[in-house]
Amino acid sequence: MRRTPFAAAIVLVTLAAACTDDGPRSITADDASGSTSPDTTDGPDSTDGGGDGGAAGTIEWNDFGDEVETGSLQVPYDYNDPSKGTFDLYVARHLADPDKRIGSLLVNPGGPGFGGSDFAIYADQVYSQELVEHFDIVGWDPRGTGLSEPAIDCIDDYDHFYAGTDITPDDDAERQQIIDLAEEFAAACESKNADILPYIGTNNSARDMNAIREALGEDKISYFGFSYGSELGAAWTTLFPDTVRAAVLDGAADPNAGFIESGIQQSRGFEGTFDTFLAECSADSECEFHNDGDAEGAFDALMQSLDENPIPTTDGRPDLTRGMALTAVAQAMYSPVYWGRLERGLARAQDGKGEKLLELFDEYYQRQSDGSHDNALEAFQSIVCMDDAERLTVEEEDASAAQFQQAAPRLSPGTTGSYFCTFFPPSIEPRVAATGAGAGPILVMGTTGDPATPLASTEAMADALEDGRLVIVTADQHTGYNVNQCSQDVVDEYLIDPVANAPEDGTRCD
Repeated sequence: MRRTPFAAAIVLVTLAAACTDDGPRSITADDASGSTSPDTTDGPDSTDGGGDGGAAGTIEWNDFGDEVETGSLQVPYDYNDPSKGTFDLYVARHLADPDKRIGSLLVNPGGPGFGGSDFAIYADQVYSQELVEHFDIVGWDPRGTGLSEPAIDCIDDYDHFYAGTDITPDDDAERQQIIDLAEEFAAACESKNADILPYIGTNNSARDMNAIREALGEDKISYFGFSYGSELGAAWTTLFPDTVRAAVLDGAADPNAGFIESGIQQSRGFEGTFDTFLAECSADSECEFHNDGDAEGAFDALMQSLDENPIPTTDGRPDLTRGMALTAVAQAMYSPVYWGRLERGLARAQDGKGEKLLELFDEYYQRQSDGSHDNALEAFQSIVCMDDAERLTVEEEDASAAQFQQAAPRLSPGTTGSYFCTFFPPSIEPRVAATGAGAGPILVMGTTGDPATPLASTEAMADALEDGRLVIVTADQHTGYNVNQCSQDVVDEYLIDPVANAPEDGTRCD
């Protein structure tokens, strides 16, 4: 999924479903070791998808516990020239009930930039019992991410790049600071990841999916992707249609939208969901940001105040700026689960205390309890830019600011561009156009109030695919699986028997 208009990252809130009571569990290199299982998986050769490296690799599985195994699979940087080097993909699978097993289900949580192994390790907390019983749930950390090696690493000081910027600069010096930071970030990504940066795009991740299928020894395989995982799935079904048993794409971007158009679509989505939040708060006297029934006016006044006078947060951290507050709002819009926290954060900010909004800001950027950050958002930006041939100039980026303001006046007030990919090196292989031709029926799910992948974008994905079957879920959140019994059942039944249970295009889960 491409950027929000507020900052340079997308976070998939669905990951919360894979959390323990103490929050998401970070998988370490030590967790990846353990007693070695005696079985090693081999698979057939394949030469689909534009040069995929020939003979399949193998995965030597280690016992992780609770029906979970982990291992690694070696794949080439460049499938057309394996001599350039290799990634070691970290792979995990949650084993099916042997008596009910249908096959393997590849899964991806979104991003791009987020590892997918957690969605296998904690499969029983993410997917229904039906899916867990019938499929080996197989997740992996895509090339450049998570515990796969080598991983993208650009920066260490997130506050330097994301916390202090004035999104409505008052003069040329403040505007130049935004440009300089974008150029500094891109230079760091290029210099630290020179060997792998050209090869981390979605097409190669789709080829990695095929390599995993081969290693698992399956002629055809099923897939379930959330958010950006929908875009990855669309690329995979396009490059390897003959290997597709079934595919679910939940929360998809418009595959034919350019960089600016995609951002504007998303801006409208976030603005629409935030309008719903403010309206509900104004109508509910118990909302902590009620403001005598005018949450909208109070928010506008608060943002103007923060633009002029940032407020304190916590010791040793930057003061809360307007841009940081909008990032906190973006984090909260992924799911109503966050809305109560946003109410409190906005109310505290009215009192001149920014620590609650800072917490949401930090969650958006995946800040850890020790103050460090994982590489997810660095990988996110790098992958997005390597997927896109377009490199907008500073002037072209700046010219788009008015379009974003018109689409989302509250959440996109910035007066400059983001220069998101402006200073990145050229892409050597932009993402393939999604068609899914020959892959059979593909279930494409969207929610009516999805901020990050608005329903219109998901509809565009379904239309782009040769046999996309759109399922519409009534909900104000990102992605639709498990929103209600209908949205769970339509996915489960299709994955278990895609021939008999492919949904009708336009199916609704209200």
